[in-house]
Parts: sequence; C-alpha cells; structure tokens
Amino acid sequence: MISRRIACAFEQPTYFEYLMNRFSTPEEVFGPVSIKALKEDHYIRKTDNYLPKAEFAFLDEIWKSSPAILNTLLTLINEHVFRNGEAIEKAPLKALIAASNETPDANQGLEALYDRFIVRLMVGPIREAQHFDQLLNSKPTEAKIDIPSVLQVKSSEWAEWMAQLHQVKLSAETLTIIHLIREQLEQQYETLKVYVSDRRWQRAAMLMKAAAFFNDRKETNHSDALLLQHCLWTHEENRQAVWDIVADAVKASGIDSGIDLAEADRRKDKLDKEIHTELYHFENIYKTVAVSGNEFFHQKVSFLPEDPYYRHPEEFEIYIYSNKLKSTDSFHPVDAKGNEEKEIYCKFDGQGTCRLEYKSGGIKYKKVNFKPSVLFHKGDKKKDINSRLVSSLSQSVMEMREILQGTLRQVEAKFKGYKSKLSSPFVPADKINIAVFGIAKQIEDLQLRIKDCERLEELCR
Repeated sequence: MISRRIACAFEQPTYFEYLMNRFSTPEEVFGPVSIKALKEDHYIRKTDNYLPKAEFAFLDEIWKSSPAILNTLLTLINEHVFRNGEAIEKAPLKALIAASNETPDANQGLEALYDRFIVRLMVGPIREAQHFDQLLNSKPTEAKIDIPSVLQVKSSEWAEWMAQLHQVKLSAETLTIIHLIREQLEQQYETLKVYVSDRRWQRAAMLMKAAAFFNDRKETNHSDALLLQHCLWTHEENRQAVWDIVADAVKASGIDSGIDLAEADRRKDKLDKEIHTELYHFENIYKTVAVSGNEFFHQKVSFLPEDPYYRHPEEFEIYIYSNKLKSTDSFHPVDAKGNEEKEIYCKFDGQGTCRLEYKSGGIKYKKVNFKPSVLFHKGDKKKDINSRLVSSLSQSVMEMREILQGTLRQVEAKFKGYKSKLSSPFVPADKINIAVFGIAKQIEDLQLRIKDCERLEELCR
C-alpha cells in the first residue's frame, strides 16, 4: 500500500510489483526475451511494463527469489542501469520497496543486496488497543487514491529537486553525531556485528539531506540525524542497540559551539590544579624541628605507671621522626643529640596520631597518645604569595570564564530558533525530544563549567 500510495503522488508513474518465490524467473521481473530479436541473434528483453522501466516498484518476499534475479537487482538499485543484451539501459527507478518476513540469513550471499536498502522498518502488529479497534471498525484501505494533478510531482520538479538536494550541507552537529555513532559501532562490533559500508553511509547522508530539503532547510540538524536509526541496524537482535547508539549520539552532540569543550575542560582542570598547588597548602604543614639534618616532632612526654602504688612518672624530651607520619611501622624516637631512646616505642596509626609506649625494668607504664601540632591545614591559603602569580592565574580563569559565557550565549541564542526547526514530518515528536534534551543538557553543563570558573576566581582572591 505504501508503494502504491507513493506512486500516486507522481504524474503518470510507471509502476511494477511482484511476489517473489524460489521458482521466480528473470523473465517475470525483467521482462521476456524478444523472440524476434533472438531470431536475429540478439538476446534482448522486452522490458516495457517490467522492473527495468518502472519508476516505482514493490517486491514482496524478496529474499525468496533466485540468485539470478537478486544479482541483477544489485546494479539496477545502486546505479539505476540495466544491461539488456549488448545495450545499457537507463532505469528510471525512483523508489524500490521490498518486504519480507525475515532479514536475510548470514552467509547466503545476500549482504550486498541487503546493503542497498537504506531505510529498514520493522513492522509489527498493532499494539495500542484504540488503534486496533479502529482497524476492526474500518473498511479496507484503498491503496490507490486520486491526487489532484496540480499537486502531483512532475518529472521536471523531480529533476530540479534532485539537483537542489546536493546543495544541502551536513551540519557540524550532524557530522559529530555520525562520528560518535561510527566510534560506538566500532567499539561494539564484537557484540553487535554491525558493519556499515561507505556506500550505506553516503546514501544515509543523502536521506538526511532530503529530510532537511523537504523541511525548507539548507543544512541538516538533529532531527534529520535521528533517521539513522532506520538505516544502520541489520537484524532484529541488534536493532534496539543501534537505536540506542543513535539516540545517545544525538543527545551527546549538542549544538556546535566552535570550541573544543574537552580541551577547555583540560585547560580548566590544569588551572584548578595550578591554583591549589601555588596558592594553597595541598596537605597539612606541621610544626617540626631539625636534629642532625632530619625533621622531627618535638614533644615532652610523661609516662605514668599502671600500678597506682607506684606514683613516680618517667619524663622524657623526645624527637619523633616526621617522615614516619604516614607509616604504621614501629620505631624509636631520639633525644636532643640524635641518640635513639631504645626504651620508648612509637607507632603512628595512619590517621595522624602516634601511640607512645615505654618499656623499662619490668614496670608497666600507661601508653600515651601524641598528635603533632599543625601550623597550616590542608586547604589553607599560603602566605606571602607572589602577587604577579596570583594576578596571572586570576586573569587566566577570567578568560576561560568569558569564553564559556560566550559559548553559552551562542548556544542559547541558536537553541531559541533551533527548537522550532527540529520539527519534521519524518520524525515523531517524542523522538525529537531526544535532541531537545541533549541541547538542554549541553546548556546545563556549560552553566556548571562557568560556576566552576567562578569558584576558581574566588580562590584567587
């Protein structure tokens, strides 16, 4: 019905349809051999009213046909020519629609022909109850309808459209979407087994350009790219996965802003790291003293006996290695001359607290906890920082923020007029919302980046 309806939209169309089966012969599709020409030693088919002379055609159960027919279809579909004896005839074919209850099996030599069918639609039974009830209460749909001659497409119009179609450009957003899809298909090839030939990509690009052209646009947009969902899947098993890949690519592409956001993020992260390194302490700075060329925590400690009747405490002035702060190994402290206090054992707990234990003369002493004094906590701003360095870092962050703000204004301005252009009779409204969501997410991400730059500017003050 779709094939016949499309043909009705054209002026005086030549139409052909055929139900394939394994016993089909080339004569039934391409025309019988001319007996008169054969008597004159020429092998020529009478192609009038057959596929080689048709503008529109429908082939039902296409994969059930014989190899002789399917191989001939390759050139006819792709190059629009038919070899008739010694002559090469130009085929006027505008659209070929085929139907089948299954996709072609692998290793049957049908991949090349299947690749020629750019748009692939999986048509299942009616799901929504109201639509099913409407079907039951309706009379059979007429495949042939009358289109006023003034509305019918003329041959000259078709030729003009085909020429103008090539003037439509693939937008930067569309190219981004295509590259994202190709990258995902390559990464998931072992799982999905989806290969898209260069020919198919070229034809899919033509389809997107056609969608833009018939929506009065000079370049493609996100809604046109959504048509790729119907072009790239190969079998029912990978259809949904391919649909998801296309949808995710459309969401991720956003509006082309003219700047490399990934590079901007790297630059912002580098500034963030430099600000924290140059202006702020990236770890706690402790109060230490130098003894014999090493840094120590200085502490006076008193060990009390566990026996309450023995009240004499043991007091020491010790120096604890600062480089053991992040270790959990046991070690001895030293005295003011750098000699180890063998009877005292130190051990940090990994959280900044040191457990001190004194062992001497068989008397048990209570353990003591020691926590080094912090001069500057992690995150505290450094003192006496070079003002030129602060000014330079602040200027760099400000420039980054201004670039992102300019990008945000550009994206928001384009989005205002862009949203209405996403509407297309070829894409359902709920699918177009995918593109709207992606651009809205891009705007939100830019706003977050700007907020982050404001945070960095505040750190420089």
